[in-house]
Order: sequence, then structure tokens, then C-alpha cells
Amino acid sequence: MACGAASTVSELEPLAVGAGSSNAVMLPAPQAARARRHTFRRHLWIVRRVLLGVVTLFLVSVLVFAATQALPGDPATAILGQRQTPELVKALHEQLGLDRSLVSQYFSWLGNLLTGDLGTSVVNQQPVSSLITDRAWNTATLVVLAAGIGVPLSLVAGAWAGARRDRAADHVVSGFGLLANALPDFVVGIILVILFSTTVFHWLPAVAVLNPGESALSQPSALVLPVASLTIGTVAYLSRLVRGSVIDVYQSEYVRMARLKGAPERVVLRRHVLPNALVPAIQGTALALAYLTGGVVVIESLFNYPGLGSGLSAAISSRDMPQIQAIVLIFATAYVVFNLLGDILTVYVTPRLRTEEA
Repeated sequence: MACGAASTVSELEPLAVGAGSSNAVMLPAPQAARARRHTFRRHLWIVRRVLLGVVTLFLVSVLVFAATQALPGDPATAILGQRQTPELVKALHEQLGLDRSLVSQYFSWLGNLLTGDLGTSVVNQQPVSSLITDRAWNTATLVVLAAGIGVPLSLVAGAWAGARRDRAADHVVSGFGLLANALPDFVVGIILVILFSTTVFHWLPAVAVLNPGESALSQPSALVLPVASLTIGTVAYLSRLVRGSVIDVYQSEYVRMARLKGAPERVVLRRHVLPNALVPAIQGTALALAYLTGGVVVIESLFNYPGLGSGLSAAISSRDMPQIQAIVLIFATAYVVFNLLGDILTVYVTPRLRTEEA
């Protein structure tokens, strides 16, 4: 009997996620072992995904370096301008390391990059990190505000339109999305400037005038139009994605079953539709954040906003290769990180993917 009791007890063990807590779930040993295998495979997938992101960034660094080297003209000649002489050009080549092979230049640049050294600006002769730090914070402020407004608004508008398919609300949201998607970012920004800064009203500044080192948050009025321009593009794209996802979920069997059981429509939307429409919304949000990161280049240049986007435009004009390389890599890193977070969250909110056999 004792042996039988021990055998019965040994067949039960708590899941690893619940062990030691008052809510630990007891499962038969085979199921617990299967759950541990699923957890290990999920973590292994995340590690592989992170490594893939690192490899992607490495390839991007190669492309960025090759593209900056392929720019027409000689950087030393462009920097010296009318002061150039053969001796000065040669000395500047040696100073910038342009007299070495491209492979040697790349690995020297990559080694400095891995130690946190972004290089020295060839125009200002200052560390690139000191030149772009304030710009990076200003760009981050712009992206966070646009995402903080645009993503929740897109989720609400998309869910509202999907729940009212083919009604007036759906037509309004869909029409706005089509119109805003058809307009480039700079056109949206120009329309906002005409409406709120120049021709119609004079409520907001047309450009962002910030002193060096001054935070963008110190002048909230200067943020309104750039944030609005980015938010409109985000809402136009993401709301249509959420709308389509909500409509697809409404056509599923479990939603029909819930309605047949007499569940109120608001309960169907809250308990069945929105949670299952979350996965495309997560992926869409990751793409929207990546879009915002790239869209700041045009918007910042349009509004003279002192961020990484306008800094990139200025660096390209002056052939400041260290700044170009650093800013492009920052944008590429943000793009990879946003997509990585979207993939990881998708796995964790999708039961089938959490427990899928590898």
C-alpha cells in the first residue's frame, strides 16, 4: 500500500511556473514534462531570434559602411573645400584612415563601435556621441508621444469600426485611413502647417526653434504639429489593420457560439473578439513603431526639429560619414528591436504558439 501511495504521488508534480506558490497547478508527470519542454523550446526560440537580430545588425553595418564609402566624391576634398592642397588632402586621408584598405577601415570602425566609440565628426571635430545625444532624446520624445497617442487611438478606432462593419462609423474610419495612407508624410505636415500655422490659423509655430541642449518638452507647442503628422500616419495604417482583424474574429465559430448562448454584444466584444484580435495588433504596432522611427527623417526636416532625422540630413549634405553611420545604425537597431519585441509578445499571448511542439 505504501508503495502504491508513493507511486500515485510521484505521478503528480507542480508546473515549474507555479511551484512554490499557493496557486501551483498539479499536473500528471507527462504533462508537466511536456510543459517544461515547451517552455525550454520557447526560450530557445527567443535566443535564436535575438541572435538573428544581431546577425541582421551586423549585415546592416556592412551595408551602411559600404554605402557611405560609395558616396561620390572624396570626403577629404569636400571637407577642405577651397583650402585643399595635395599635401593637406594626403594628411587628412591619413587622419581619417582613408589611406587604408576598406576591410581594415571597416573592422577598425566596427571595433570602435562595439566599445561605444561612435567616432569623431569630420566637420565639427567633436565626438559623434556628444553631437547626437540631445538629438536622440528629442527623436525619442517625438516617437514616444506619437506612439502613445496613435497606438491606443488606432486600437479604439479599429475595434469600433470592425464592430460596426458597413455602418457609418466603419465608412468614416476606413475613408480616413485610405485618405491618410494616400498622402506622404510631408504632405500631411504641410497641410497641418497651412491650417494651424500660416494661412488659416496662427495657433502653432510652423517650425521647432530649440536652443542647443534644450529639451523638446520645454516647448510643448513646438511638438504639436510634428507629433500630429506622425500620429495621423500611424492611425491610418494601424486602425485599418485592427479593423480587419476584428472582422475576421467576428466571423469565427466561437463568436457565433457565444452569440447563440445569448451573450450580450459588449461581452462578446470584450471577452472573445478583442483578445483574439490582439496578435495582429501587436505585429502592427511593432511595424508602426518602426514606421515612426523612419518617418522622423522627413518630419524633422520639414519642421526643422533638432532630432536624429534632421541630423542625418545635415550629415549627408556635409559628407560627415561618422555621423551618417552612427545615426543609420541607431535607426536600424530600433527597427530590429521593435520587430523582435513584437515577435516575442506574439508568442507569449498566443496559446498555440506557447505550447506548439518545435
